[in-house]
Amino acid sequence: MPTYETLPRFTTDLNRLTPEQRRRFRQTVAAFVEDLRTGCFRVGLRVKRVQRAPGNYELTWSIGTGPAGRATWEYGPERRPGTPHVIWRRIGTHDILTGP
Repeated sequence: MPTYETLPRFTTDLNRLTPEQRRRFRQTVAAFVEDLRTGCFRVGLRVKRVQRAPGNYELTWSIGTGPAGRATWEYGPERRPGTPHVIWRRIGTHDILTGP
């Protein structure tokens, strides 16, 4: 199981989401964790590097009728040998990319 941590800004962003948006994010994270184990992200997660933010990535998913949900993250130093460590940076809509 990968390890993770959240930055304070991520926690603030997460608390601003609706319960439904948080539920959809949790579903997306389940798929993300599976893919971290295999080392290959499924196309539906739309994982890609964030432009102008070296080492940062974004993960995109549908959050219902509104705009697509996004979370930014980076790899951190492994806490357990051979296990990826993810640092969650931001979560919300496309607007979070102004300060990933």
